[in-house]
Amino acid sequence: MGQMMGSYGARNVDLYMDDEPTFNPQTGFSFNRKEREMKISEAELMSAKIPPVYRDYCAHYLMDYQVCRYKNMPMLYRCAHEKHNYMNCEQQDYVLRMKEFERERRLRVREQRLVGAA
Repeated sequence: MGQMMGSYGARNVDLYMDDEPTFNPQTGFSFNRKEREMKISEAELMSAKIPPVYRDYCAHYLMDYQVCRYKNMPMLYRCAHEKHNYMNCEQQDYVLRMKEFERERRLRVREQRLVGAA
């Protein structure tokens, strides 16, 4: 059983943090949503020795930050811009994942309501 995330209502629809989406990503949108893609390959991440836990959609910013840290050691204040880019990307990624989680929860609630009314 995965970890719980989100609102209390997620428990009512058996939704857990590690669950894959069960609905079409285009459902409810009048425009075509493009699929998210990694900007850096798995081979490059392995070559840079980025741990698997950090191999997300912001890994390219992390690599820029690590390169800057390597070049500017011990004056790490020179990497504030790269660190800001990485942290901002992580925050935006978190917000997007929470929105997708809430979308999944609402669609499951809607599905239960429609099945119950039929």
